[in-house]
This record gives sequence, structure tokens and C-alpha cells, in this order.
Amino acid sequence: MVRSPVTSFWRLRVPLIKNRYGKGRVRIMRVHRDGDKQEVSQLSLKVMLEGDFGRAFTDGDNATSTSTDTMKNIVNVVARENTGLQTEPFCEVLARRFLDLYPQVVSVSITAHETKWARLSIDGVPHPHSFIRDDNGKPFVELVATRSGVTMRSGLDTFTFMKSTQSGWEGYYTDQYSTIQPTNDRICATSMVASWAWSGKPIDYAATNAKILDVLLREFATTYSPSVQNSLYRMGEKALAAVPEISEISMACPNLHFIPLNLSAFGLDNNNDVFLPTEEPHGQIECTVGRG
Repeated sequence: MVRSPVTSFWRLRVPLIKNRYGKGRVRIMRVHRDGDKQEVSQLSLKVMLEGDFGRAFTDGDNATSTSTDTMKNIVNVVARENTGLQTEPFCEVLARRFLDLYPQVVSVSITAHETKWARLSIDGVPHPHSFIRDDNGKPFVELVATRSGVTMRSGLDTFTFMKSTQSGWEGYYTDQYSTIQPTNDRICATSMVASWAWSGKPIDYAATNAKILDVLLREFATTYSPSVQNSLYRMGEKALAAVPEISEISMACPNLHFIPLNLSAFGLDNNNDVFLPTEEPHGQIECTVGRG
């Protein structure tokens, strides 16, 4: 039993079941110079540490806890030392720095979201140091490093795509609450969150991530979709076949609905020509496809 410093009552000490702490939204822009050509990488990182920090929570003893401001400084220094690393190996180097610095740390979790900048072309020629912001989808990396190994996922957040036909929804279970009508011709659109687990290191992370996205979009665009569920499964299947370095891929796809407008009051039909865009409420389709 511990005497409360605030009151004269005795209280039982409750267990600290789990704890971690760190620094969030550490924003950095790295510029890597290779002669006249430059590359840019803008990241927002969250770094979380687990280890021997319990006494800071239970006893106000900060002896083993480094400042979160120090953690931010470490991110900045490692960024300066590694301007040319792609996001995945940069996160690995950053995690290793924390493990090497602090013996009281047992694991480092890093989440890095990237702001995409695409190289600007002038008269069809890529410019060496000018870029335009690409807001479709935000690449991210999730890494957990311990002293015995590293697990890492890469992915895309809110990557939006659609097709205006070659999608349907028929033969589904119905009951007294069902009102939606079957169709074999509808708009299919989503704002996808997808991630894939690395089981091996590719030669080039950026090129391999781009290949995964290309495979997913190619399967979506070039095949009929009897349901979003079936499309996601086939997209994951093709990604696994194309990229042996990943062990599984997860996709979460909220529907972006386009509802056909009723124009009969104006003496007009609507042959899937005019729609009301809406995002709420939306269907939420999720799946993970792995190698078994």
C-alpha cells in the first residue's frame, strides 16, 4: 500500500499493464543532391519507444526516460546523415540509432507518412530540381525494431481511383430490409488504404512499391468486377504473384458512391449518365491475402 501525497487516504497501487512514449509528427524534408539532379523526400514521422520506462509512470522517476525533444533531434540528425536513403531503409537506420543509444529500449516503432512530390517536366523534359505536389495517396512505412529483428510494412493511405463501368452487384442475399437494386453496370470508386508486409528486401523499395500499385490498378481496371470483394482478392493475388519479396497484402476500401439521379420529373431518362457523388454512409470492404 502507498500513502497518497494528496489525501490522507490509503490506496492500492494498480498495475501498469503497458506503456510506451515518443514523439509524433516530426516533419522533415530531405534533399539529396547528385550533381545537377536532386531528389526530395518529405516525411512526417512518429517514433515510439518501449522498454524500462515504467517508473516514470508509477513513481515520477525519469532516470531512464530521454526527452521527446531529444528524440526529435535524433530524427533530424539521422535525416542529415542519410539524405539519399529511401523511406524504408531510412526508418531501419533510425530505429537502429535508438537501439544503439539506449540500452533500456526493447523496441522502437516508427510510422512514416510521405508527402509525394513528382518531378516537374518542362517541354516534356524532366526538370532536375523542380517538383509538383501529388496529393493522390500518401505512402507510409510501419516498422517495429527489436534487438532480435525487424518487421516492416509499406503501403498507401487514401489512394483514390475509379472506373465508370465494368462493375456490378448481383445475386446477393436479400431480406425484408433490402432496397438496393441489382446492377451489372455501375461506377466503382474507392479511397484505398493498402499495406504489404516485407519478407525480403527488394533491390529498390520505391520501384517495387510502384510495381505493386501498378499491378493492383491493372487488375482493377482491366477486369469485370462482380463485387469489390472479388476485385480486392484478385488484386492481392496478382500483387503476390508479381512481387516475391512480400508475404501478404491488406486492403481496406471504402466505397465512394455515385447514386443515379432521378430525372423523370423533367421528362428525362438517366441511362447511367448523371450521378450524385456521396461518401457517407459508405460500404467498407477489407481483406488480407497471403501466401498461406
